[in-house]
Amino acid sequence: MLGRAARGAGRLLLESSRRPGPRAWLAAAPQRCSSSLPMNTMVLFVPQQEAWVVERMGRFHRILEPGLNFLIPLLDRIRYVQSLKEIVINVPEQSAVTLDNVTLQIDGVLYLRIMDPYKASYGVEDPEYAVTQLAQTTMRSELGKISLDKVFRERESLNACIVDAINQASDCWGIRCLRYEIKDIHVPPRVKESMQMQVEAERRKRATVLESEGTRESDINVAEGRKQAQILASEAERAEQINKAAGEANAMLAKAKAKAEAIRLLADALTQQNGNAAASLAVAEQYVSAFSQLAKDSNTILLPSNTGDVTSMVTQALGIYSALTKPQAAKSSEATPPALEVPEHPTTELPEADQVNSS
Repeated sequence: MLGRAARGAGRLLLESSRRPGPRAWLAAAPQRCSSSLPMNTMVLFVPQQEAWVVERMGRFHRILEPGLNFLIPLLDRIRYVQSLKEIVINVPEQSAVTLDNVTLQIDGVLYLRIMDPYKASYGVEDPEYAVTQLAQTTMRSELGKISLDKVFRERESLNACIVDAINQASDCWGIRCLRYEIKDIHVPPRVKESMQMQVEAERRKRATVLESEGTRESDINVAEGRKQAQILASEAERAEQINKAAGEANAMLAKAKAKAEAIRLLADALTQQNGNAAASLAVAEQYVSAFSQLAKDSNTILLPSNTGDVTSMVTQALGIYSALTKPQAAKSSEATPPALEVPEHPTTELPEADQVNSS
């Protein structure tokens, strides 16, 4: 008996494979890998990633899981075969108007998956047509909200908005849209030419801006170099003046110290014996030297009346010297009594100096 039943089941399977039967909406596309509607042979093997919807006496009964399943002949019927794999649907090319009134030709690819075989079988008559129409209308609606320039920049956000809109509408169909990708965007020829001109103008603008910025940077660098050169030159000049002033001050200080030392030595020499005679001799030598330099640098000369009388000139010079030294001697005598005898030397030595000069 069992052998006869097995042979009968085999013949039924062979006849069902030869007999054409109705197909589900997913069986029309070969890339979806869905099988044709099988006949009820009581023992059925459901492939992986497929869901078979079974009706019993025209009413939904259950969904067969992958593997071995048993059905009652004549009462149970396999009504739909749904593929649970990810499905790819090409959205046909359509025209859409952007926010700035530019007509575009755009198409895309839709990726979806059946999450609930029951809703996909009984929720909509033709799920593929419904999802395709929904994707097209959503694309037109989203493109009408943005301008032409943003269509190329906000491509990812546009795809995300379309996916969200499709998922909200297809939830009752048991279908979930995984992603939507825009394939091609065709722009009218005139708009493409204007976009090309805009791109060229933008490139020329960038080149001009870059050139002007380079010129500005060059001028700034040159001005900064001149400024630094002037600052360095002024600092060098100031340092030179400071060094020169310091040198002159040191020279003047050294001269003053030397002159003070010479005056001190001269004063010490005058306080010694015969100091006045030595002073008289020095004055006479200077007078003769100065007289010999007359009329060398200029033609205008002022001469005393007694030019040939050297003795009187020396006596006059010593008299002036004595007149200048008397007040200092008086002050020194008030300060120090032993120094009272110092001013007396010029008065005692004057006749001797006169005798020497006259001889």
